[in-house]
Amino acid sequence: MTNRSILLVEDNPDDEALTLRALKRNNILNEVTVMRDGAEALDYLFAGSAEITLPGLILLDLKLPKVDGLEVLRQLRSSERTRLIPVVVLTSSIEEKDVIQGYRLGANSYIRKPVDLTQFVEAVRQLGLYWLMLNQPPPR
Repeated sequence: MTNRSILLVEDNPDDEALTLRALKRNNILNEVTVMRDGAEALDYLFAGSAEITLPGLILLDLKLPKVDGLEVLRQLRSSERTRLIPVVVLTSSIEEKDVIQGYRLGANSYIRKPVDLTQFVEAVRQLGLYWLMLNQPPPR
């Protein structure tokens, strides 16, 4: 789609594989970096901050080990460097409080992972189309 990279923060290997498969199936060939817990994602984004190119999109699960997704989101939005990166919460949580808190902390979108493979592939297609093709990101 474009050369903007994707950071996928997902601890479940099955959900990770499903997301990567859905991206590929929809010809979303952007580079994808996978982090498997919140602490790893924060270290990646902040530890070597000058050395990495920030992703164009972050797909963030909420139920993560070490540091949960809501705390990752809180820290992303509190930093001038990462504040404007689009963050799509992609989670299986159906709790209303998670939706509300996700938006309060600055999520750009909140998507519940569909259980059905066909629905999931379509959701990922639409995600890629909007966030990587149609959406105009802020200048870096």
